[in-house]
This record gives sequence, C-alpha cells and structure tokens, in this order.
Amino acid sequence: MVSVKLLKPYYIKMNSEYIRVILAYQYFSLFINKQVYHFVPIEGQEILVNRRTKKVVNTETKFAFQRGKDVIYITMKKLTSLVDFMDQLEEIIQPYYEPETEEKSHVAQSDKDLNDVTALIIKELEVQNIKRLIDQALDAQDEKSFYELSQLL
Repeated sequence: MVSVKLLKPYYIKMNSEYIRVILAYQYFSLFINKQVYHFVPIEGQEILVNRRTKKVVNTETKFAFQRGKDVIYITMKKLTSLVDFMDQLEEIIQPYYEPETEEKSHVAQSDKDLNDVTALIIKELEVQNIKRLIDQALDAQDEKSFYELSQLL
C-alpha cells in the first residue's frame, strides 16, 4: 500500500505551456507498506503539468524513494493513480493554471449575442409567415382562418 506522507515542492517553475514542480529530498516522502520512504533525486526530479489541460505530462518518469539502503522506484503513472497525491499536487499547482482569458469570456459573450440575434431573426420570420398566411386567407376569402391568424399577431 502506497500513500503520500509529505509533498511540498522545492520550487515551482512555469512557462506558457507547463508548470514544473521541482522536488527535493526533504520535501517528498511516501508511506510504502507502513514504512516511510524519502524521495531521492536519483532519476526523476520534477513533475511536469500542462497548464491548459491540467494533466501530468511526464507519466513515464521514475522517482526513487529510499529507506536506509533500500531504494524503491515508482513511476509517475503509479503516483498519479494515488488520490492523496493528486489532491496535494492539485493544491500546489492550482494558482499556476492558465487563467481564463478575456478572449475566452469575449467568445462566450459573442456566442450569447449570436443566440439572441438568431432568436430575433426567427421571431421576425414567424411574424412574416403569419402575415403571408393572412394574405392567403384574404385572397381565399377564408374569414375563419383570417381571424385565427390575426389573433397570433
């Protein structure tokens, strides 16, 4: 059984695409079979997260954990399957996710405006159709249809 005892970044680097959570010995440890194992930077040293998709990218990276002379290697894929690891990682990187841009909110507003315009056009077409039907009722001298259609306007 594996669970996270401690997960703190040594530091965090960020660029336009990725968030890099750099790990160090004192800041990351796991309980493995009820024994505490500390992270050692032998192989993997960072967690790489895509800022846009919010997914861990380096799933094949191996991390080494040591207890005395015993070293255990665990892949990022295994770590990301641990709920407590993902919860703690989420807390750490949440402030670094790509923010909602004005452009995205502008697109949403444009879509709403487009829907409003579409609804107005449909309403106008329905009114024009009723007027045509009234004209047809008058041409056919259908008094009943004329009165029914007039009520719709």
